[in-house]
Amino acid sequence: MKTKHILIVLLLLIVITSCVTSVNVDACIDGKAYGFWHGLWHGIIAPIDLVAMIFNDKYAVYATNNSGAWYAFGFILGSGGWGFLGSKGRKKK
Repeated sequence: MKTKHILIVLLLLIVITSCVTSVNVDACIDGKAYGFWHGLWHGIIAPIDLVAMIFNDKYAVYATNNSGAWYAFGFILGSGGWGFLGSKGRKKK
């Protein structure tokens, strides 16, 4: 009985997601694509960008015109640095 419910949910999920359309944004994005080093920098300054984004629509936390996985990897490394640096001041007992 449980397997039947799982199969129904999976079938519904496939049907619902097959209706999704993709939007071509190439016409909106121009200029140089940001790579790993820009992603690393954007990850480091992400908390500052988040505060700036609340007050001004000109700022964004994540660059939409990026090179893909390398930018995302740099962003994750950069944003993870805040937690790494914050734990250095705490001593373990």
